[in-house]
Amino acid sequence: MKRKQLSVFVENQPGHLQSILEALEKEKVSILALSVSDTAEFGIVRMIVDDVDKGLDSLSLAGFTARADTLLACNIPDVPGGLLNSVVKPLSAAGINIKYFYAYFERGDGNKATVVFKTDDIDKAEAILKAQLAGK
Repeated sequence: MKRKQLSVFVENQPGHLQSILEALEKEKVSILALSVSDTAEFGIVRMIVDDVDKGLDSLSLAGFTARADTLLACNIPDVPGGLLNSVVKPLSAAGINIKYFYAYFERGDGNKATVVFKTDDIDKAEAILKAQLAGK
């Protein structure tokens, strides 16, 4: 099915992701899925949010360049080869190129999310997050 995604173009500098997230939080826009990709100078933050129009407005008011794009989302079997056989092989056979993708799970049992990310100091980030989570 078709879904709307927000794409935000931002300088690859400390604090910019925080500012994006704060702008969305301020307007109570919930992020359902998030993908961040980068180059040396710029990054693209891609998000599925619960209210695309409100998200665009809040990002624009915060001074970010953002747009809404349409992409496809489909449920696939959670088994080895699920992505390969349900999406990649059929599209490849039809000559359709997948430009990028990211995965997320709809809210369900426990409403917990897992985030995977890279930092410029993994050891330090790990120590900070362990301390943060231990305090909760």
